Amino acid sequence: MAAEWGPGRTFTFRHLSDKVISFPQDGKIKEHFIKWSMHGRIAVHVFCFDECFHPYDKDDFATAFFQDPNVLENLKILPPSSCQWTTLGADVKKVETEAVPCTQLSMTFFDRLYSEGIVRDTGHIAKCYDEVYEDFTIADKLRQVLLLEDSDDYEIFNKADREEFLFRIFKHLCLGGAFCQYEDMIDVYLDITKTIYKELVSVQKDPRTKLISIVSTVFKVTAYDDYGICYPSTTEHEQTFAYLIVDAIKRHVHVFYHSFGGGLFTDPCD
Repeated sequence: MAAEWGPGRTFTFRHLSDKVISFPQDGKIKEHFIKWSMHGRIAVHVFCFDECFHPYDKDDFATAFFQDPNVLENLKILPPSSCQWTTLGADVKKVETEAVPCTQLSMTFFDRLYSEGIVRDTGHIAKCYDEVYEDFTIADKLRQVLLLEDSDDYEIFNKADREEFLFRIFKHLCLGGAFCQYEDMIDVYLDITKTIYKELVSVQKDPRTKLISIVSTVFKVTAYDDYGICYPSTTEHEQTFAYLIVDAIKRHVHVFYHSFGGGLFTDPCD
């Protein structure tokens, strides 16, 4: 849904520059980001806001976010033809928001990869004959499941499954950047997906039932200026993305961002 400037709820944001995000600093994860051509191209920025938020506020929230001076001064982007991170600083005219379901509480969501023969009992990903799909080389059955709608195994995840934030993180990691070196074993993809998901998504326990529920609201955002798309990039790509993960209780919003391309060796949060 696109949100134009106009009357709506107003939110004010403050950049939490001291907020530590652990997974980009983890040495083993960093090694894999380098291997997957994602290191230096992936970032998380955290802001707080001063109003009550409800999921139906997402359009007003996104509009206010991209017109807030504090956001424009601190939200960093990586242009497609550049190796230098820069702040957004654009005169955003329109924002599109896509609600992203975030309901999964267990990694058993991916057990079907084993039961359907995509991954062997040893954890090895089943191989296939190489073929090229857009910017990706498909050399195993996992990438067939992720990308090829005419694959025999594509339907093991239905449309609703594929919209889940957990699935999206997993898919983004599996596809990687422009010079991605794929893994032979599934465990690394699953472990890093779980780590990122747990850090970005907030949960709470019902004191009466003791059941855990997710309290974060997630939506994907695309912003436009007078010349077209300006965020997350001026060039569209499946692996160029920005998600806003809103914790209405803490009044925090995490921006999970990646710009498709070759690897970089600079920290986007510097």
